Amino acid sequence: MYRYGNYQQSNGIRTLRKMYCQHSRLSIIMFRAVLLAVCVTLARSDTPANCLYEDIRGTWTFQETERSGDSSLNCDQLGPVVHTKTFTLSFPDTATDELGNEGTWTMIWNQGFEVNINERSYFAFSYYEGDFTSSTSFCDRTFNGWSRDKTIRNWSCFSAQKNTKTTPRISQKVKEAVPSRAFKNDQKMVDDINASQTSWKAKVYEKHEKYSAEEMFLRAGGPGSVLPSPPSPAPATPQQKARVSFLPENFDWRDVEGANYVSDVRDQASCGSCYVFTSLAQLEARLRIATRNQRQDVFSTQDVVSCSLLSQGCAGGFNYLIAGRYAMEQGVVADECNSYTGQDDTCDTDTSCARTYVSDYQYVGGYFGACNEELMLQSLVENGPLSVAYMVYDDFFNYEGGIYHHTGFKNDFNPLEMVSHAVLVVGYGVDSSTGEKYWTCKNSWGADWGEDGFFRIRRGTNECSIESMAFDATVIP
Repeated sequence: MYRYGNYQQSNGIRTLRKMYCQHSRLSIIMFRAVLLAVCVTLARSDTPANCLYEDIRGTWTFQETERSGDSSLNCDQLGPVVHTKTFTLSFPDTATDELGNEGTWTMIWNQGFEVNINERSYFAFSYYEGDFTSSTSFCDRTFNGWSRDKTIRNWSCFSAQKNTKTTPRISQKVKEAVPSRAFKNDQKMVDDINASQTSWKAKVYEKHEKYSAEEMFLRAGGPGSVLPSPPSPAPATPQQKARVSFLPENFDWRDVEGANYVSDVRDQASCGSCYVFTSLAQLEARLRIATRNQRQDVFSTQDVVSCSLLSQGCAGGFNYLIAGRYAMEQGVVADECNSYTGQDDTCDTDTSCARTYVSDYQYVGGYFGACNEELMLQSLVENGPLSVAYMVYDDFFNYEGGIYHHTGFKNDFNPLEMVSHAVLVVGYGVDSSTGEKYWTCKNSWGADWGEDGFFRIRRGTNECSIESMAFDATVIP
């Protein structure tokens, strides 16, 4: 049995994961939080914390223990403080220490933040008290976090306190629980979609009715991903526009000089694990590219769902923490080492399995809030498929083919909020008859959905926020 050692440390995060495993279905219905948008638009995270960009920007004091641990280091208790560091986090992503050395930092939605400076990397979750039914966020402090150097050695624990106080954020009072009921297809909505436009076609998928409304909610992202207002991509610079002008008009990693570098479509079932599927699909594709298809690994999503406390299992998570920190620090394993069950099972990964790692990761553009179409195009062609998040609306469930855009039609049978879903961008193009630009994306709802498990979506308009938060990672072959 395998457990991600150093990320078992925070009592708050451990309690959160336990709560998810026990109460995930109830929390799907009950949890709603008030979210504000500032400067860099943030989305609700998988913890009850709700910290905004301006809460984090500023000067912090980090209290750090001796740098002599490994990845199993327990940080439940901070221990003796050996290093005291002062980091100033400035707009948009510059970190400066008390000696004037510079590094970088980024928000990870509103869940926490990461600082990379002086050849060390620091990550901590923002501090909160309470749970999904009622919580208060104290954004001027963190839970105990973990630091290590760039070689993934010399681990330490730390806690961080902002030098100026911020006002605690109290979550909105939750709604009463909505009774569970089966998901029902809406033929009238499908007919209205097809009658109102010609860019894409909709149809009824009978298999959806084997799920409850809550399970369909999980398939589309789960409670950790609701976006009450869509993020915006960063404005493209003249230099960025000039670089992409040399790229081909159409490109697809499924057919590059006759070679396919994209692994098969899988089905996440009723588990809110789309963030794991897209994270690992990205690593699978980039490994195939790096090895010219000599390695065609399929990685274990269940290992992340059951074993990583950087995720919240079937209730959601973040590609930055999975295809990024988790893959760099602990590595990913083959699917047969812990086969997918689609449930929050006890961790049972075969410890004898070899692991594959990444050497670098970042949001496209360098930090959360810097992404745009031009940077995505360049990274997609130069580096490989991109993991992205976007808003799933009711009409998207019925997508059959074409270039998707949100029509505004809503399934009257669905009582749940819209959510943000994670998928893999594998290509882009321009429709030869209409001139409409699109992204081609790999979904995780099975090969019998959409265009053989893939879909196309409008490009260049930030449709459903798809151009606002792409993620990049470099896999080690």
